[in-house]
Amino acid sequence: MYVAGPNAHTIGQINDAIRDGLRSVKNALEDDCLIPGAGAFEIAVSNYLGTKTKKTAKGRAKLGVQAYADAMLVIPKTLASNGGFDVQDAIVALQEEQADGNVVGLDLQTGEPIDPTVQGIWDNYRVKRQMLHSWYVSFCAIDIYNYSHALF
Repeated sequence: MYVAGPNAHTIGQINDAIRDGLRSVKNALEDDCLIPGAGAFEIAVSNYLGTKTKKTAKGRAKLGVQAYADAMLVIPKTLASNGGFDVQDAIVALQEEQADGNVVGLDLQTGEPIDPTVQGIWDNYRVKRQMLHSWYVSFCAIDIYNYSHALF
């Protein structure tokens, strides 16, 4: 395949986009699984952590669970912000729809909640799995950092 562009940087960007798109298709085929997109996964995880898991956590662990639940909202907040919508209004609307038991993501055309599965908006399972696996590594790094500062 031949890619042309006005300069080397643009050609590199095009090549990266093609490689990333093909890798996304490859991952979806290998995993044989897709996850609802448009921030739906993150809203669902945040809701689950904030409502169910936080209730069973004890002591300081509740703060960690809530912090992770809040961190999961970064992607839907970024989608809302990049779409030019009020972030707080969008998140509240998504959380209310999700609390009703709906699969819900953010429509970047209107800023309203949508069912991404109906709209054909999907994410790779592999990416979301890696995101969940990496939280533990991040936590350990933060915990070690805080612990070492407490010692010295």
